Amino acid sequence: MEDEPLIARALVDGLRGEGYAVDHTARGDEAVWMATEQAYDAILLDVMLPGMNGYLVCRTLRQQGTTTPIVMLTAKDGEYDQAEGLDTGADDYVTKPFSFVVLLARLRAVMRRGQAARLPVLRVGGLELDPSDHRVTRDGVPIEVTPREFSLLRYLMHHAGRAVTKQELVEGVWGDDEIDANVVQVYVGYLRRKVDEPFGTATIQTVRGVGYRVDADR
Repeated sequence: MEDEPLIARALVDGLRGEGYAVDHTARGDEAVWMATEQAYDAILLDVMLPGMNGYLVCRTLRQQGTTTPIVMLTAKDGEYDQAEGLDTGADDYVTKPFSFVVLLARLRAVMRRGQAARLPVLRVGGLELDPSDHRVTRDGVPIEVTPREFSLLRYLMHHAGRAVTKQELVEGVWGDDEIDANVVQVYVGYLRRKVDEPFGTATIQTVRGVGYRVDADR
């Protein structure tokens, strides 16, 4: 995600030439949407982006539970700028101008670390969610979910046994408190049709007047 067209095009072409599949946007708000709707191996993130700067994009993704390795790209080379980038959750920080060969090496390094730093598997009854492999199963049966559904289920399972409000889910999963809370109900319905109904269970429960709670299989 790079705001300077010529640099962006060179990066996209160079990465594709190295065999990477690449998506690109020049806006920070679109970057958040893309990163939550698609599963990526790594994110290259420019600091100076319209709509939402790179620091805020990085912080928002981390707050939503996105663990994808992030490399910040910026012309700012001050130690406080680098510290801010790392403090918001970036895995590495590369200043312009940079060597494409070195950038590739840094990118490979954060991707290796991302693969090595496995997160604990979440389990509620027979339902399992593996954040590192981005996999959901019930009693060993794989369940296909979208990245947004995955993030929602992960948030609910992380707070298993506790009622979570719709507004909390909007802020924790979507990262935007202006989104209509009814969108949560829609996505909970999607999840139930995938993780509960085919198995005759009711793991995701509605707590009237509050929101939703994940409990052991019922």
